Amino acid sequence: MAQIFPRWTNKIPFMAAVGTPVALCGIVFVVWYYFSPRFTDVGYQPTQPVPFSHKLHAGQMGLDCRYCHNTVEDAAFAAIPANQTCMNCHANLDLGERQRRLQPLFDSWEGKGTLEWVKVHMLPDYAYFDHSVHLNAGVGCSSCHGRIDQMDVVYQAEPLSMSWCMDCHRDPSNRLRPADQVTNMAWEGSDAEAAYDPAADTTRKRRFDPKYINNHSDPIPADVVNPPVSNCSGCHR
Repeated sequence: MAQIFPRWTNKIPFMAAVGTPVALCGIVFVVWYYFSPRFTDVGYQPTQPVPFSHKLHAGQMGLDCRYCHNTVEDAAFAAIPANQTCMNCHANLDLGERQRRLQPLFDSWEGKGTLEWVKVHMLPDYAYFDHSVHLNAGVGCSSCHGRIDQMDVVYQAEPLSMSWCMDCHRDPSNRLRPADQVTNMAWEGSDAEAAYDPAADTTRKRRFDPKYINNHSDPIPADVVNPPVSNCSGCHR
């Protein structure tokens, strides 16, 4: 009787026994590494209805972030500026040919439509985040949003993943800055940052003391800012 299968097929069970776990481990590694927000979300840069340049407004012109996002110090959400905020300047400007690209802004201001900005930095609905808490604690805008003042078109610079947030919550001392520097993009990475000691900052109403991080057994003094929450209920409410 003729041999139907070649001799090498006898090794198939062994190759399957060895190869299947290796392949599964490879798939798990690829999903764990490349399906994370650092690869899927960082760099997200949607096209906006008008070509608003943060590099021009926040960088070259030096507009403070709070002029447009005027709720960041008092509310959980950073407000999207109303048309009138833009028109405070643009109603008195004549940009020539460039003015045509802003036509959707003028149309919305005149009630001829709505200007729908595309959200760039998004968190899951089940994750609670409060802008005011972070800014008042001394977390700068660039810590989460990157160097906005250098972006013609805003993109997501950080993963905003749970592990990324928890790295800061477990030890935020190297991410804090003086209260009057939270919107200063150039402060990050400067010599002032290296010399800044949050615990010795006397400009704050309440000081930051790293010894209370993840230490909830001792009562927190009234003049110490509450340590970052590191348990599940802090963000998943």
